Amino acid sequence: MTDEERALAAQNGDRAAMQALMEKYKNAVRSTARRYFLEGGDAEDLVQEGMIGLYLAVSDYKAGGMSFKNFAYLCIDRRIVSAVRSAARKKHLPLNTGVPFPGEGERGELAAAGDPEAELISGEEAEEFWRSVRGALTENEYEALSLYVQGLRIADIAERRGISLKSADNAVQRAKKKVSALLKSR
Repeated sequence: MTDEERALAAQNGDRAAMQALMEKYKNAVRSTARRYFLEGGDAEDLVQEGMIGLYLAVSDYKAGGMSFKNFAYLCIDRRIVSAVRSAARKKHLPLNTGVPFPGEGERGELAAAGDPEAELISGEEAEEFWRSVRGALTENEYEALSLYVQGLRIADIAERRGISLKSADNAVQRAKKKVSALLKSR
């Protein structure tokens, strides 16, 4: 089966064809990602972006145009370049470098160490913050953001939740945007 046939089969729901293409082109994604630098990120972030580009290439491929290989390389490169440009714009700098998320479990505390009153107040503020976050986000966005805050990559979130990379990425991005707006309104 050619890559073009696999892409068309994957578009029709053939998971094995999708997996075969993702596996075949993952090294191309890695080699493309190595050529770029993501300010404020690491190489794995660029690989993730490239994998999303590959996924979109499979989803958007149309027979009769260029070969799937060339189309995939183009989509991978454009997705990675877009991520690099977006990071360079520093559009999300306040969200990415702001105060750490307060509160639940492994997310960390804002309380001053050794000051019981500060710890109590900080704990209450954290609970209030997470209640307001939960109220502002859909269940899908909240779960995706919770996993993202715990350090999971978008690909891991998608796999754990049984959703596409695009859906996971969109949920995290929407959640970040809503939380940023919520922090600005405080």
